[in-house]
Amino acid sequence: MSVSLLIADFRGTQLHALRSMLSFTLYPLQSLASLPVDLYHSLSSTIVSFVELQKENQRLKQTQLINDARLLKLAALEKENIRLRVLLENSFQLGEQVLVAELLSVKLVPYEHTVVVNKGSRFGIHTKQPVLDANGIVGQVIRVLPNSSEVMMITDPGHAIPVEVNRNGLRTIAFGTGQPNRLHLPFLANNADIVPGDLLVTSGLGGGFPAGYPVAVVDKFEARPDKSFATIYATPKAQLETSREFLIVWSDSTPVELGSPQIPVAPDKGGKAHVQP
Repeated sequence: MSVSLLIADFRGTQLHALRSMLSFTLYPLQSLASLPVDLYHSLSSTIVSFVELQKENQRLKQTQLINDARLLKLAALEKENIRLRVLLENSFQLGEQVLVAELLSVKLVPYEHTVVVNKGSRFGIHTKQPVLDANGIVGQVIRVLPNSSEVMMITDPGHAIPVEVNRNGLRTIAFGTGQPNRLHLPFLANNADIVPGDLLVTSGLGGGFPAGYPVAVVDKFEARPDKSFATIYATPKAQLETSREFLIVWSDSTPVELGSPQIPVAPDKGGKAHVQP
């Protein structure tokens, strides 16, 4: 029967209809027989794809973390560049020789407001030199090492600075209070011509600070009839708690020999700033 069917199928087309009917009937059985193999291949492909996606996701997360860190660094560098530009612009307006120094550390001792900067005696720094930031007087150098210096801020309770009211020339002394961003002016009478909002600048008396630099702005004046002096407080112009770059000032234009390629800026005879050779 099998041979007869083979010969009939080979020589004629009588069995085509039967073949089609049988293939249609047997298709579900063929699909069912191949289902385990198809499921295995599909599951394997899914697992491999999931593992690869996990690895790729991990790589992307690491890359994003690195890029975020770089963006943070770029943002910090951008802000530092802005601060240095402000310092550079101000240094060309000064009448004295200056040198830019960066903050190294803050002395965390109660009631002592001092910082350490990265310039020392190797750069010509000496004690009692005035220190500024882009906004005003920060303090003065009190201790010098070869590669660093310690600066006492004007808010230190042991610091005093001669000042004058920029509006009328009234002279007095501003003392540190030991409090952040506050100075005390204890030696002005109750009828002194000074009001909140007055700008205090260095008077130049005593030779410690050159005249004319912003120091503070008066924010409180309280007359006390029962006392000889009024209660007066002022807020420093310098950003004492946030500045990271400072200007160390020489009170004359005599060039100072430095042991580093970082050379300070000094004015020429015409009043314009230039770099010392």
